[in-house]
Amino acid sequence: MMKKETILLAAAALLAAACSSTPSTDGYTLTGHIEGLPDSTHVQLIPVSHYNEKPLTDTVIVNGEFTFTGKMDEPRAVLLLVKDAYGSRRLMLENTAIEVSGTVTATDNNGTPSYDLDRLSVSGSPLSARYDSLMSVREQMDALFKAKTTLYKDSTMEARAAADHKFFATVDSTFHATVLSQKDSYWGPLLMISLTSYLDKGQQAWYDELSDAAKASYYGQKVKEELYPAGKVGSAVAEFTVKDNDGKEVTLASLREGKKYVLIDFWASWCNPCRKEIPNLKNLYKLYGDKGFQIVSISIDKKKAEWEKALEEEQLPWPNFLDETDVADLYKVRFVPTMYLIDAQGTLVGENLRGQALADKLKELFQ
Repeated sequence: MMKKETILLAAAALLAAACSSTPSTDGYTLTGHIEGLPDSTHVQLIPVSHYNEKPLTDTVIVNGEFTFTGKMDEPRAVLLLVKDAYGSRRLMLENTAIEVSGTVTATDNNGTPSYDLDRLSVSGSPLSARYDSLMSVREQMDALFKAKTTLYKDSTMEARAAADHKFFATVDSTFHATVLSQKDSYWGPLLMISLTSYLDKGQQAWYDELSDAAKASYYGQKVKEELYPAGKVGSAVAEFTVKDNDGKEVTLASLREGKKYVLIDFWASWCNPCRKEIPNLKNLYKLYGDKGFQIVSISIDKKKAEWEKALEEEQLPWPNFLDETDVADLYKVRFVPTMYLIDAQGTLVGENLRGQALADKLKELFQ
């Protein structure tokens, strides 16, 4: 009897030892071994989203290595990136031991470093491997785009227009098919977010094809929120506070005081469509500024110097602020330019009106 008990105890000890050597699934450990990033460089994990998300976590590189630890209630798609630099590596953050490794090089992008992080390998995460596989369609579309661009050199305007139409139709149908192939789980809505820069009414039909389980998932709710936002024309916009160059706080209420209509303009120095719209805004400000029209420009530039340089070049005659208080997040700005036209009470009367559409709306309001 004693011999049998001894054997059982020994077996139990061996089992315990085996279990202790297995990575715990109670949380995640993400370890990085990356050559090419200087020591003390900040690396971050940012949620995959169409919005300007804050980092989930942040750490610094020491001897080319870093470690993130934590616990996820459910898997999340994230971007591994370097703070204040371009480039990222997507992966799924799940409760397992994940390793990111490789060598990166930096190039200069108008004074900001850009790292080819997308070349890094990710191991230990089955969901990350699946994410990469599903997202491979985007690389296929990138290749088609390069081929189309090459054909442009000796093409007529009509041929270019036809090539553009065919290309965008192919992208739309390919992305739609990819989403539809995963319509029964969170992968479907996650791909809707991952494959696009933003969602519009054209993707509402995609959302309708998702299963109830997919719609109820975290990413299903994110997609619904973007496709069917609560704040629409006729509703009150959120109040906010910004800081002027002297550090003085300025409220939206004070900016619309004494005004009939205010255009809240989210832009950036690097945004070509934003810069191209400025002459139109100046003309409209000249026409209606004395009649109660105000423009409030809020830049999402990361670097104050770049914003100040653009202001010097553009000479904007209305209030301008750098978004240091996350107003763009409050307004769920997904892209720039984004514009909201409000009345004296802060009620939305027009959204993303630009060019002639904005001119026509102001003419209607001030007639």
